[in-house]
Parts: sequence; C-alpha cells; structure tokens
Amino acid sequence: MTDKLTISLAQLNPTVGRIDANLAKLREARRRAAEDGADLVLTSELYTCGYPPEDLVLKPLFIDDLRRQVEAFARETDDGGPAVLLGAPWRDEGGGLHNALLLIDGGKIEAARYKHDLPNYGVFDEKRVFEPGPLPGPINFRGVRIGVPICEDIWTPDVVECISETGGEILLVPNGSPFEAAKTDQRLNHVMARVVESGLPLIYLNQIGGQDELVFDGGSFVVNADHSIAHQLPAWAETVVTTHWTRNADGGWICSPGEIAEIETGLASIYQAMRVGLGDYVDKNGFPGVILGLSGGIDSALSAAVAVDALGADRVHCVMMPSPYTSQESLDDAAGCAQMLGVRLDTVNIGPAMGAFDEMLSDMMAGTNADTTEENVQSRARGMTLMALSNKFGSMVLSTGNKSEMSVGYATLYGDMCGGYNALKDAYKVVVFDLSRWRNQHKPAGGLGPEGLVMPDRIITKPPSAELKPDQTDQDSLPPYDVLDAILNELIENETPVDRIVQMGYDHDLVMRIWRMLDRAEYKRRQAAPGVKLGLKAFGRDRRYPITNAFLGAYQEPRQDSGKTDAAE
Repeated sequence: MTDKLTISLAQLNPTVGRIDANLAKLREARRRAAEDGADLVLTSELYTCGYPPEDLVLKPLFIDDLRRQVEAFARETDDGGPAVLLGAPWRDEGGGLHNALLLIDGGKIEAARYKHDLPNYGVFDEKRVFEPGPLPGPINFRGVRIGVPICEDIWTPDVVECISETGGEILLVPNGSPFEAAKTDQRLNHVMARVVESGLPLIYLNQIGGQDELVFDGGSFVVNADHSIAHQLPAWAETVVTTHWTRNADGGWICSPGEIAEIETGLASIYQAMRVGLGDYVDKNGFPGVILGLSGGIDSALSAAVAVDALGADRVHCVMMPSPYTSQESLDDAAGCAQMLGVRLDTVNIGPAMGAFDEMLSDMMAGTNADTTEENVQSRARGMTLMALSNKFGSMVLSTGNKSEMSVGYATLYGDMCGGYNALKDAYKVVVFDLSRWRNQHKPAGGLGPEGLVMPDRIITKPPSAELKPDQTDQDSLPPYDVLDAILNELIENETPVDRIVQMGYDHDLVMRIWRMLDRAEYKRRQAAPGVKLGLKAFGRDRRYPITNAFLGAYQEPRQDSGKTDAAE
C-alpha cells in the first residue's frame, strides 16, 4: 500500500474523429507528466474520439479503428512512465457499446469502467448511442482504490454511493461538460454534494474547446474531503497540471495545495465562449478564415471583434455592401470599426443587383406596392455577394444575427442568414449591447485582437436599423429590445405560460404577438447556421419544436400570419 500518489490532469482540446491527433496530444501530456514524476494521467470524457461523438460511434469501422489505436497506445505504456485513465467509446465482451474509462498501465489495458447514468436531455442523447454500465466499483491502482464516475454519474448520488460503499478512496471524474453562463457554480455544488455524502476527495476534470454548437470551458478543479479547493485550473486553456496526494493518519487522502486560477464569469465568460467556439469551428474544419458583411451596425461589429480575437485580423475579411438606403453614418462606422480591428474592408455596392432584380421582376410585380419583398432582395443580394466571395477565396461566411432576431423571424432566409457559423446565435440583443461595451473596455485572455476600442461608440449608442428603406429602425416593427428580450427569455428559457408573463406586467396583446412570431419562425431556425450555445436553451440542439405545429396555446386564438414569414420584420 502506497502513502503517496501523483496524478496529472490533462485538460486538453480534442477534435472529434481525430483519434490519431488526440492520442498524439495525449502522448505529449504524458511526457510532461512523466517529467513531473506522475503516477497517473487523467483525461476527459471520451477524450480519444472527442466529445460528443454522436452517431460517429455507431460506425463499426470507426470503433474498430479506435480500438486498434488505443491498443497500440497501451503498448507504449510499458516504458515505465505514468499510467493513463483514458476516456473512450468501448465495447464490452458481449458487444455492448459504452462510454468508458480505461486504465492503461504497463503496456496493456488493465481495467475498464462504464458510465452508468447516460444523460438524455438538452444537448445530450447518449442513450441513443451507448448502453449504460452497471454501478461501478473502484479500480485498484497501485494499492489505491480509485473511483471513476463519469460526468453525469456525479449529478445524482447513486454512483458515488456505490463507490464509497465498496471501498473507494479518491474520486477521479472525467467530464465533457459544455459551457453555459453561470454553470461553474452548478458544477461546484454537485461536486460538493458528492464530497459531503461520501467523505472522499474528488478531482473534476473537464475538456476545453469548441465542437459545433457546443463549447467546453475546462476550469477543472480538485476538492479535498474537508471541502477545501486544492487546485483550480484555468478556463479556456489547455494545460497539464500535476497534483500531489498523501495518505493521512486516518487513511484518507489529501491533495497538497496548488495554484488557484481565477475563473472568469459573466460577460467575460460569455465572450470567451464565443471566441473559442468560433475559433475551433473554423480551425477544426480547415477554413483559412472568415468573411462577413460589416454594416456599421452592432451585430456585425461584435461578430467581427469576436472573429479577430479568435483568428487574428489577417484571417478576417469584412465587406461593406451599401444600398441607396445606407447612411453615411453607417459607412463611416464600418470603416472605423475595420480600422480599429485592423481588418481588410472592401466595398461592394448592391445597387446594381437591386436594379437588376427590379427589372427582372417588373412585369410580374406590376401594379403592386413596394413592401418587404424589395427589402428581402437587398438582404439576399448581400448574402449572394458574400457566398460568391467565399466560393472564390475559401473563407467561411460568418452569419451575424442575434437570438432576438432569430426568435421572432427578424431575418431573411438566404440573405442575412447565409453563413457557415454564427457566434451571436444564442446571444439576445441586450447581451450583444453589453458584450460590445465590455469588449471596448477589456481584451479577453488569449484574444488576438487589439487592446482598447474595437468599434466606434456610436455603433453601440445609435438606434439599430436594417437600413432596408428610408429612416428605418428596428423599433418600427419590434418593441424595445429590453422588453422583447425579457418576454423571449420567459417564453424560451423558462417555458413560462403566456398568462403568467402577462401577470408580470407585460401587455397581453404584445406577449401574444411575440409568442406567435416565435412560433411561426421555427422553419427559419431549422435552416440557420450553427452557433455557440451560451444559455439554457439554444436553438437547434436544446429547443426542438416541430415546424408543422397546430398548437395555438392557452388562448386558442386563430393565427394571424401575413404569409410573409420570411421577411426581416
């Protein structure tokens, strides 16, 4: 029985499907751990294939290749270096596929434990691809009984209780826990509950990096049995940290104190989620950079700032696409923003395209009045322009719409909704304003953009406008954004009934109008680019409503659709 144990925490950024690259990164982490004298290296949940792998694990060829590479990696551990607790999808002897943690030591796979509680809510659908494992007992590692509950296994007491009752001494928990605003406290509360119940110290190891709509913030930590935090790893950064453990006189284990990194919260953490999510989406998918329309408005300005912080100014190409309705103020603000960010800004006037469409459609539209149809032509001309430049030069089009607009359909299909990714997709308009003010005052850790201002202050203070007709503002057809976003937050994040929202003091007719707009815009959201999940219910993975939906709500009022639900209105 040993009285000392050294455990390295590999907080890394895997790429889904890149088994070879993920294992190469782990080899380097193991080498560093060996230099620190580590006995054991802990990886995050399903590290080998990246998390979440979704239906990729249903491909027999993928699972066979993964097993071959894991077994080859295991043979490398006969070098006398640290053992590894490796997250991987793994078949048991009966052929069942599990979310597993493998103990690899001395050149072979010594033990395997399988995730018991498979999450099947929100962004998670693990029951679709994995079989649950039995309640796991601890693994005997060099005389120490180590419990390895996997992620969701610690969100309820059963698994840790089983480990404790079967002699577990230390809990090592690999996680694939996506970022949500204010989730850090939630994680800590669950960990503390398990520590209190079991009397055991616990290592919480989380991955970092972006994977499609999800982004993982890391922020791994170690909690001793006395509830003290011994280590706090940074968020949003890859790191390998070695922890030192000693058995005390009572037979329990204590982790020696280490560095306590400051964890960003609030707007800083939301901005970091957008930066890392966008950067990894672009880099992991092999795009040379991004191209976006820079209109002089706040959404495109913030999108450009996030892109520069994620990728660097040389990989961000902005295009101003004025129409006859574009104000000089917007031209100046776009130019000022581009100069502050140090990005290339080109101008493509869409007036000729508008004229061409007017001429093409003049006979068929004769005798009709101008309406949102002509407005949408402008938006689609801009979308076509950006897509053409993307096709020609390879950069991904970055969509710039916010959650408020996507909620109520204030966006044009095949126009401003064009794009491969959207960093603002889960940010309400009031949050866009707050983030813009924040970024003008702070440079995020790891950001590649400039210190100081990234957009003219006028972009933040002027009334938002799509500038699709003379003297237009968003508030011509929408309530003030603070009111709109408050109602949307209740309808979307909290699923609050309409009558209860009215009881909060909001106008009945306004709430019903917003509810109907939200309901009928579902078909647009199905065709929208993916974007970073920031809150409880992001469109797409979290909130999945049917497009064909005849439910009319508690008031059973008839629909009052105009038939022009693809207009920016």
